[in-house]
Amino acid sequence: MYTPPFFKQDRAASLKFAEERGFGTMCAFDGRKPVASPLPFYLTYAADGTPQAAFHVARHNPLLKLVGGDASWLLAVNGPDAYVSPDWYVSPDQVPTWLYQSVHLSGPVRLLSDDELAVQIDTLSDKFESWLLPKKPWTSAKMTAGRLETMKKAIVGLVMNVEEVEGSFKLNQHKSDADYAAIANALSAGAADARQISQLMRQARPQVFSDDTNMLEGSAS
Repeated sequence: MYTPPFFKQDRAASLKFAEERGFGTMCAFDGRKPVASPLPFYLTYAADGTPQAAFHVARHNPLLKLVGGDASWLLAVNGPDAYVSPDWYVSPDQVPTWLYQSVHLSGPVRLLSDDELAVQIDTLSDKFESWLLPKKPWTSAKMTAGRLETMKKAIVGLVMNVEEVEGSFKLNQHKSDADYAAIANALSAGAADARQISQLMRQARPQVFSDDTNMLEGSAS
């Protein structure tokens, strides 16, 4: 991943982002062309502290033909993104750009055993069901044993040993306070992704927006 120093994230921040997102695009190379699939995952850690991305794919997924060996796969995990118009800057002579969050995890991938797959299914569903609280979480125990076994036979569990972690959060960190605030304010009136980027910018440089709070307090008095 090309990452200018202003936007580079450290290993801990990148892994935290990937774990919180839990969804990405897994990519491998078959010797002729890239092969990719979007999929959910969760992170765990080996005894030596090596991060591992656990996931599964359909049994007929072409990625399965590429499992094994030392070849690295790439898991691309993206967050919100938003287009920035040059018209929104305070400073003149700006160009269009795009703000985003992205993390790449790479390393070799191996097959999971049936027992490991069973644990993975429950761990993965627990992770995402927790997002829906206070809804009572779904568990695989709600399925009849025969149906669960049939569904498990249709998928194959995999795990990536993450050897490289790269993170880039492009949030206009290199811009002046005036331009930074102008872009964040413009994005706050946009679509959902743009509003998320705006909020991330405000969290990263809150002092730039202190005047906004003072203005709101003044108008209410």
